[in-house]
Amino acid sequence: MFTSTQNFFINALGFMSALFIFVIGTLVLVVIGMYIADVTQKKQAIRRNYPVVGRFRYLFEHLGEFFRQYFFAMDREELPFNRAERSWVYRAAKNIDNTVAFGSTRDLRPSGTILFVNCPFPTLGQDAVPPRDVTIGPQCPQPYVTSSLFNISGMSFGAISKPAVQALSKGAGMAGAWMNTGEGGLSPYHLEGGCDIVFQIGTARYGVRDVNGNLNDAKLRQIAAHDEVKMFEIKLSQGAKPGKGGILPGGKVTEEIATIRGIRPGADSISPNRHEDINSVSELLDFINRVRDSVGKPVGFKAVVGAYGWLDSLFNEIHKRGLGLAPDFITVDGADGGTGAAPMPLIDDMGLPLRESLPMVVDKLKEHGLRERIKVVASGKLVTPTEVAWALCIGTDFVASARGNMFALGCIQALQCNKNTCPTGITTHDPDLQKGLVPEEKAIRVAHYIQNLVKEVGIIAHSCGVNEPRQLRRYHARMVTDNGKSIALNELWPEVEPQKTAA
Repeated sequence: MFTSTQNFFINALGFMSALFIFVIGTLVLVVIGMYIADVTQKKQAIRRNYPVVGRFRYLFEHLGEFFRQYFFAMDREELPFNRAERSWVYRAAKNIDNTVAFGSTRDLRPSGTILFVNCPFPTLGQDAVPPRDVTIGPQCPQPYVTSSLFNISGMSFGAISKPAVQALSKGAGMAGAWMNTGEGGLSPYHLEGGCDIVFQIGTARYGVRDVNGNLNDAKLRQIAAHDEVKMFEIKLSQGAKPGKGGILPGGKVTEEIATIRGIRPGADSISPNRHEDINSVSELLDFINRVRDSVGKPVGFKAVVGAYGWLDSLFNEIHKRGLGLAPDFITVDGADGGTGAAPMPLIDDMGLPLRESLPMVVDKLKEHGLRERIKVVASGKLVTPTEVAWALCIGTDFVASARGNMFALGCIQALQCNKNTCPTGITTHDPDLQKGLVPEEKAIRVAHYIQNLVKEVGIIAHSCGVNEPRQLRRYHARMVTDNGKSIALNELWPEVEPQKTAA
């Protein structure tokens, strides 16, 4: 006879055995089902030729997106941002020691490498000064005066989540930077942090449109009534998708986002390729001045430079009309800019990189005597001090970055921005994923990132012998050429002497 304890273990063992047999049997049936499905389907050759086993290819391909950056890619080889760049941003955002030891892991020989020219008598700490104030739109009833050097580029509420917008707004406010709303309209979360706001008017006019999608002047004035809103930016094109409007999949269009945009919840939010009423430089100036007359604040436009003859036409038209009717700023976005969703041919092959387009725009403004009147904002893959300092050498007044600030929020470059599955909660509206992003904590990291980047741009400037970053000029940097020798930027792009213009 068995004791009660022995009976218990015998029964338990019997149950475990039955459960094991059931599980194995179920797995066998599943594998058989997968095998039959694979060999009979005709769409995928791998699965048809290697039933069941071939399915692992797709699993490994997906997992590779996550493991590649940690185990297989070298520090300086990954795109769009390599590990060295991301690590610098992470350390700056955490406000921890950002020094390195032994020597640079950066290969200084490839063509296009930027090298700054150190001065034999660098600027002493006591002689250094913070970035100077710059006035945008001095002729406006409410001009914008700011010393902010590095700012947050356009990311719409919809493309990024509520906690991400809250963290960016608070972080920008703490760092004294501005935040661009992106084309998705102004949400309450943009205003929470008290930072300066640039309101972007995209081709769909979200937030300032009537029921037919036309620009609504009354809504423009409502937006401008917020003291935090300092400027308006008309988006002509975006670096990662010139010639294509914004794309927000319907799965990310929540009730709240739809209300702010003035569209239907759950439907794909597809912006037109361009503003329907802007089809010439003349109509662009008409639109700029209509907005500025309504809001009384600086108005400019954002564009990717591809065909560049239109810049001459635009600047000639400005002289015909008078400098008071010129845009107050131009945001130059490079073809290396980012996006939440875009067709691959546009991301890979359309538009000019910022390395080529920024010098072109700055020089065209000087050539036409408009450089002092129209300020320049550089945008497109400028996330480290080296890249920002280069843009200042070329002649920009401000730099704006989206992806750099996403890294500060904790982005791991998982490339899930368009799928509502972002593992860090930045570009998803899934509450379970958003809970990992705590705005109060991440705001501090955003502020640290901006502050530390500006600080290290200052270190470059002081090593070049100037007192503050906006004093950097083209002769302070060189670019490595194909023959291995470097050439000064002012020789690659000779400085254009400003022309005098009538007020």
